[in-house]
Amino acid sequence: MRAAIVVFPGSNRDGDVARALVRAGASVERVWHAEPELPAGVDLAVLPGGFSYGDYLRCGAIAGRAPAMDAVRRHAARGGLVLGICNGFQILCESGLLPGVLMRNANLRFLCHRQFLRVERTDTPFTSAYRPGQAIDVCIAHGEGAYFADPDTLARLEGEERVAFRYCDAAGALAADANVNGSIEAIAGVLSENARVLGMMPHPENLVDGLVGGTDGLGLFESLARAA
Repeated sequence: MRAAIVVFPGSNRDGDVARALVRAGASVERVWHAEPELPAGVDLAVLPGGFSYGDYLRCGAIAGRAPAMDAVRRHAARGGLVLGICNGFQILCESGLLPGVLMRNANLRFLCHRQFLRVERTDTPFTSAYRPGQAIDVCIAHGEGAYFADPDTLARLEGEERVAFRYCDAAGALAADANVNGSIEAIAGVLSENARVLGMMPHPENLVDGLVGGTDGLGLFESLARAA
């Protein structure tokens, strides 16, 4: 698998994502936000976490209009794989590749800790290495991560089974206190209509090596390598 990581001013998780992808067997190239094209032959475009453009105006709003995002939109239109993590999820929503918006956490505080997610689907390029309903241990680090969509959009997402992950407890239950940022319906990750674009707020790349406390995040990157 060939992956291109789009780097914006303020990105700070591109190195973590690159290590996770290489560990899963991918080759990785970085693409500066001002580039008008992705490298030829790329299977996956990744928008990493961070604070693109300092989160000025609105998280992801400026990055969503960067020249490189035109290339990402063309890549997605061709059926290419696209992954946005944390700030990358915000950028995907702002660029029109995914519906909804990420808002301030319900407690108005920056959250940074380990978090369980329930895998809602395993028939996607991002989740095939997991079991249906599996609770995976990853990390979160965000201040504006509460997912919101209007009722019609939410009904469409649920009806088309486009929710990839939900915040849960260690047993996989959707407990109220497990939905730490107040996302609507505990949504932590959303898929495009063709399931080739995924935006997720938590960071699977943080837990891909047992030496740092866990490997549950590695399944996402192994799923992508298998799909490519």
